[in-house]
Amino acid sequence: MSDDITPYRIDVDRSQLDDLRTRLERTRWPEAQTVTDWSQGVPLDYLRDLCGYWATGYDWDDRQAKLNSLPQYRTVIDGLGFHFAHVRAADPDALPLVITHGWPGSFAEFMDVVGPLTDPERFGGDASDAFHLVLPSLPGYGFSDKPTTPGWGVERTAKAWATLMARLGYGRYGAQGGDWGSMVTTSLAQQDAGHLAGIHLNMVLGFPRPEDGELTESEKAALAGMEHYTKNDSGYSKQQSTRPQTLGYGLVDSPAGQCAWILEKFWSWTDTSGDPVGALGADRILDDVMLYWLPATAASSGRMYWESFNRPPLGPVSVPMGASVFPKEIFRASQRWAARQFSDIRYWGEPAVGGHFAAFEQPTLFVEEVRRFFRTVR
Repeated sequence: MSDDITPYRIDVDRSQLDDLRTRLERTRWPEAQTVTDWSQGVPLDYLRDLCGYWATGYDWDDRQAKLNSLPQYRTVIDGLGFHFAHVRAADPDALPLVITHGWPGSFAEFMDVVGPLTDPERFGGDASDAFHLVLPSLPGYGFSDKPTTPGWGVERTAKAWATLMARLGYGRYGAQGGDWGSMVTTSLAQQDAGHLAGIHLNMVLGFPRPEDGELTESEKAALAGMEHYTKNDSGYSKQQSTRPQTLGYGLVDSPAGQCAWILEKFWSWTDTSGDPVGALGADRILDDVMLYWLPATAASSGRMYWESFNRPPLGPVSVPMGASVFPKEIFRASQRWAARQFSDIRYWGEPAVGGHFAAFEQPTLFVEEVRRFFRTVR
């Protein structure tokens, strides 16, 4: 199999954009919810406003150019083609860092942290904090290939990332991730510890045990958050982990449906006071939705849940680890819970604001958290 790395640019055919606009204009809308909040899902008026802007105001040519400002590539690993952005720092001795997104994320959520991480001096930082960044798209996501056979779960993806970093010439590197990216990064630490300087996670799985005794107030709040997620917020994961193909038919056919499926999570999992569009911007949210809509990845992205949702990498990790637990994260493990899996915790941060999409919501805080940990292992 070729180890070639070939340049890649996003270049969407005009016919796809025309088709998108037509579908948006012909959307068959349901009636409005019978409540005044989001408890039944995305409110009709909120979604119609966003989709109306998508059809008539969103400038894909401009947004595509911004995404293409990052050098992007494709390479084949283990029979599957992977898309990734690769941005080198000016300092050749900068630490390589692979950052992995999750669902419903994409490499676009890191656009605002690329500059500060690769060129810290230009953003008022210290040159010693520079990274060479690698931002891959998960299998079945974005412009990576869609697997045609089972087996592309967390562990196999992590193995592919180890191959990718070696192929890029990085013998020692760091890894960072949230959501599925957290699981891939953890598995990478279990498989490629000899090449990893350390890992940083902004979603950590960890749970109490009877011997813990009295829980702290923070731990009680974390448990309450998990209970809320299980009771009110986990239907998407049950569907994607059991019948992703069935879901895909509707979402691949309806841009409004795909938008709603993602927008609900930006509302639920972000620290945006219940208005993700107002806080994050319609363009930025739609950039992410486009990376699901254009390559029609509703079913293929959901299959990561089918492959791995009930098999998280919970085995021991000896690689140096750092964590940043943002207050609106879905799962907010305490350090003592996390220490059962991670034996070398070097940094534990608890920022005051932010949620599940940390780099997207709070890029400045995210950058500082990543820097603080990796200063301990450079």
